[in-house]
Amino acid sequence: MSSLRSVLNRAVLGLAGLACLVGAFWVTAPRTSLAARLPGWWWEPGPHAVFLDRAGLAGLRTEGWWTPTVMAASLAATVLLALWSARQLHGGFRPFVPLAAPGSTLRTRALEDALTRQAVTIDGVARCRTRVLGRRKHLRVRMRVWLRPDVTPGGVLPALTALDAQTGRAVTPYDVRTQVRFSTVPHRRTHVR
Repeated sequence: MSSLRSVLNRAVLGLAGLACLVGAFWVTAPRTSLAARLPGWWWEPGPHAVFLDRAGLAGLRTEGWWTPTVMAASLAATVLLALWSARQLHGGFRPFVPLAAPGSTLRTRALEDALTRQAVTIDGVARCRTRVLGRRKHLRVRMRVWLRPDVTPGGVLPALTALDAQTGRAVTPYDVRTQVRFSTVPHRRTHVR
């Protein structure tokens, strides 16, 4: 689901960028070497030109459809932008995840704490931070694992894989996908005074 959101975000950004590029070309093309090749209907802005002058705007305001159309389009754009922004902030976080047993729920914060505590007990792990995001029948677990100096990720990965499998069995109706990001704790340097 996050890849769909990523694709949608990139498509919206790409369309907005394309609209800005077309608008910039529309305004600047008459002032470039392309001016001779532009069609006759192309708008040529003067130094103080506007897209819609006062007379044109007054003429549109006399039309019965203008005001309701502008209001409806503005309201729709505002609502869509607000929903999109709220969806970006939401991020798939759910405080409770219903389990298979009737009436049972799991607090995602409790699952994060349990996974963090178990990950820190793995030999070679200095500390860990876990984030659980739930959506319908999928749980996405993001782990940031700091390794002790001179420990390789391959040394702790089998234990983390076992922890992931154990988590998948514990939250049975859900498909668990885990992402692990490794960092290292730097060597402590001796300070000489």
